[in-house]
Amino acid sequence: MEIFENIEEWRKRYADWHNAHGATIGNNDVGDSYPFVKNKRAPFSPARCALPMMNLAVISSAGGYLDGTDPFDTTAPGGDLSYREIPSRIDPEDLRFAARGYDPAAVHADINSLLPLWRLFEFESNGIIGQLNSVFWSFSGFIPDAARFTEETAPRIVERVQTYEVQAALLIPASRLCHQSVSLLARSLESAGITSMTLVVDKEVVESVRPPRAALYAGELGSVAGLPNWPEHQRRVLDESLRLIEPMDQPGIRKLTVALESQVEKARGER
Repeated sequence: MEIFENIEEWRKRYADWHNAHGATIGNNDVGDSYPFVKNKRAPFSPARCALPMMNLAVISSAGGYLDGTDPFDTTAPGGDLSYREIPSRIDPEDLRFAARGYDPAAVHADINSLLPLWRLFEFESNGIIGQLNSVFWSFSGFIPDAARFTEETAPRIVERVQTYEVQAALLIPASRLCHQSVSLLARSLESAGITSMTLVVDKEVVESVRPPRAALYAGELGSVAGLPNWPEHQRRVLDESLRLIEPMDQPGIRKLTVALESQVEKARGER
């Protein structure tokens, strides 16, 4: 199955859009005229082991990089196609974020809102997952040139994920356009036999791109893994989405109940 359906037709639409609008997008959204990828079907790789036995990898499109290293280029017209492989047990103080397309206030206040490593280490110690992979992958998901990302960046990340014998990958977007990038990467992973789960808050984009598995809730761009400084909210988002990996037997988007539960909790003053 194709990762990117009708890619040549999309290149033409993208070229037209880029000629008309590409020079004006800056670090913000691409606008309503941008030609989001449209796929009709999705590859699918069933879970091959139970969640408590999985080596789970995290892939973030928030543009995280190690302090003292080169940041992602947030001015590249087609997007920065590089990625970073970073130890999961990194000190949060050693991470920086090259934010493009999203407000970094939440991740600066609490890294777990976009990169929930410490929530997942809790899950590991509690036996919810088998283990969190020893490294995670980071890229800047504001990539208008989706064709180049699919052909150049995605295969390199998939190859690295395969070397760690990962059983499942959790993908977390940061911006609206990131939803497209991580969805394409999820399709690449599943085409290679690696089960994925994509956290999403933008239904329209993921319905268009069609990642194999998506967990949707009424969250916010810039804090897709849960609201900052609210650990229980983050745990709820992650727990509910990860527990969907095993029972899903076909591609689709599942809606989480976390938003309703959290609103009740907040109203009671239990946050």
